[in-house]
Amino acid sequence: MSEAAALIDARLRGWGTVRVPIDAAQGEVLRQTVTAERDQPPFDRVTMDGIAIRHSGFAAGGRTFQVVGTQGAGSPPVPLQDERNCVAIMTGAALPSGADTVVPVERINREGQTASIAAGYVPAAGQFVHRRASDHPLGATLLSPGTLLGPPEMAVLTVGGSGFVAVARRPAIAVISTGDELVDVGAALGPAQIRSSNDRAIAAALANRGFLACDRLHLPDDPAVLERELRQLLAAQDVLILTGGVSMGEFDYVPRVLQDLGMELVFHKVLQRPGMPLWFGISPAGKPVFALPGNPVSSLVCLVRYVAPALTAALGATARPEPVVRLAQAVRFEPDLTYFLPVTLAYTPDGQCVASPKPTNTSGDFIALGGTDGFIELPRGTSDFAPGFTARFYAW
Repeated sequence: MSEAAALIDARLRGWGTVRVPIDAAQGEVLRQTVTAERDQPPFDRVTMDGIAIRHSGFAAGGRTFQVVGTQGAGSPPVPLQDERNCVAIMTGAALPSGADTVVPVERINREGQTASIAAGYVPAAGQFVHRRASDHPLGATLLSPGTLLGPPEMAVLTVGGSGFVAVARRPAIAVISTGDELVDVGAALGPAQIRSSNDRAIAAALANRGFLACDRLHLPDDPAVLERELRQLLAAQDVLILTGGVSMGEFDYVPRVLQDLGMELVFHKVLQRPGMPLWFGISPAGKPVFALPGNPVSSLVCLVRYVAPALTAALGATARPEPVVRLAQAVRFEPDLTYFLPVTLAYTPDGQCVASPKPTNTSGDFIALGGTDGFIELPRGTSDFAPGFTARFYAW
């Protein structure tokens, strides 16, 4: 499995870089270094409501201070020129010049312009002050290329100070279901036809990973139509993902049509269940084409295990290993194949993540996937997997 993934990764080159407004960067892959536009914090920042004092005044025996001003967040600092005085201060405000310590409001008694520190309370020098540049200085690297921009990173971007950011361009993807038996939702079904489901499952899995430019199409089992339409799609799209028609049957035209279109075959078939007929190639223009099996479970497993990670890696995203979970119960699988087993996840009282097997009836039984969290990868060469066996987990 790792060999197939490596072959795919080695051939995907990415789709360039675009600059987008910061508000459009959520979920994208960063393609620039983001540095701090100034120190962070940019001033000595107060972290509690209360009064700002000079600690030497307290150390000299002072317990009562005269309030010479009030300062909120965003206001210019009020100077504190006498250690017998204080400034009423709010969280987030700049520390008044001449002050070095904050006494929280819960520890003071105030009457008019006089603030007294509660009996028995001893403030530490410098407390509740977030010192300038203690997080990072001006020019420090905040984010590096390859970072996936989630909620924390979106906040960090603002400290870079720019309203635009360079991110990886997402590819335009066509998801093509093939087969005369497929009928879309809402259309009349013939006695030997079924609803088209693979395209929606694939598009949803891609959307969950930020690939939103995804067109869904259906093509019949007709070599001439397949060749004509795929030629046009190759010209218009960055990535093609086909499902169906890729095995060895008489009507499995996809591999032959792709060959006629000049595709370089990288591999066809992987020793796994489900999804053995997986096909991957590169067009003469360097565009990746994935042909997935038509059985719904096989199709979605191949998309999640190989296609989606490869597309994300091609954006330049920093690699993140899939989580490892433990089997909740024994599994036996005799064929000498890698086994992708649907599971649901739970946590034990001691915090371990365990996977309960939810095998499908067949690779066409996509109904059984409802309510599962993803699948685990059980390696070839072993037929009996005991409870507690650790395996890689792939979320839908």
